[in-house]
Amino acid sequence: MKRLQQEIITRDLLRKMVFITGPRQVGKTSLALAISKNFEKALYLNYDNFSHRDIIHKAAWLPDTKLLILDELHKMEGWKNFLKGIYDTKPGEQQILVTGSARLEAFRQSGDSLAGRFFRHRLNPLTLAEIPNSTANDLDLLLERGGFPEPFLANSPDNANRWRLQYIDGLIRSDILDFEKIHDFKAIQLTLDLLRQRVGSPISWSSLSRDVNCSPNTIKRYVEIFESLFIIFRVTPFHRNIGRSLLKEPKIYFYDTGMVSGNDGIRLENLVAVSLLKHLNWIEDCKGIKCELMTLRTKEKKEVDFVLVENNEPELIVEVKLSDNNISPSLRYFHNKYNLNATQIVKNIRVEQMVEGIQLRGAQNFLKELNI
Repeated sequence: MKRLQQEIITRDLLRKMVFITGPRQVGKTSLALAISKNFEKALYLNYDNFSHRDIIHKAAWLPDTKLLILDELHKMEGWKNFLKGIYDTKPGEQQILVTGSARLEAFRQSGDSLAGRFFRHRLNPLTLAEIPNSTANDLDLLLERGGFPEPFLANSPDNANRWRLQYIDGLIRSDILDFEKIHDFKAIQLTLDLLRQRVGSPISWSSLSRDVNCSPNTIKRYVEIFESLFIIFRVTPFHRNIGRSLLKEPKIYFYDTGMVSGNDGIRLENLVAVSLLKHLNWIEDCKGIKCELMTLRTKEKKEVDFVLVENNEPELIVEVKLSDNNISPSLRYFHNKYNLNATQIVKNIRVEQMVEGIQLRGAQNFLKELNI
């Protein structure tokens, strides 16, 4: 399946290096190889491959290479200075594409040795906006299997389940332990299992710490590791210009909706969260507009699921419902009090309409109309 970012990444390569980051097995290498087909002389080198590693260390590729793809380069000591030197001395027509997941994104954020030399593109799971001619069946499949290409495209539910079992095991036993030395393996595994059951609910660090039997700071560190590894992302309360809103207790969502342990309504909320995050990442990566996915919650317990924030301004508030076609009182409250654009997304909708200035939209139509 062709990823929609392919063309803009190809254009960006004409100007700077491009970093592609995102969860493991989300399709970064496949996207890079698809892009390489547009080049007469492209070379793919993976630092995990020992023969490739020797070529990388010696910078022994031919000077007429038009596209150089470096995968997992962040595992090389001093990779940023190495890449800076390669980029600054490359032949004029050579283009460089760098792919990786957790550590590439973490290291990208530290230091400025590569400042001004690259564009970043975050590759996220498949959503309805990226599936050609998507249907209600595709929505149901995303809710069941999530948007990672292999389970979504699997020829049977059993194969999708087998993929996820191995994926979760690999995350815990390989990625997490490789990312940071963990002394209590069972505690971090239990934390992940508990988060799978608390998707969409405000997270209490103290409550989680009691359940796991460790300190709140340890729980926070575990969550930071999960975020760094693109397993989860947090949605925090928006507060600017919204009086008396709370500044704590984020909500947690999973990049892989198939990992969510919950009813259909919770899985729908998670899928919408992933779709909105992907949409905002696209705006930020492609247009340079600072974007955040947030929530709204006041001390009076008025709450709206999501706020799409651009340049620190709320552009749209969104409430997600499985079947409720009545406008949420909290959505109506924030829409009226702060004059915010508002949409209520309903999976099992009777009719799309405008109610008191609030859009009532079917989940399928709303999600497939997002930019990506």
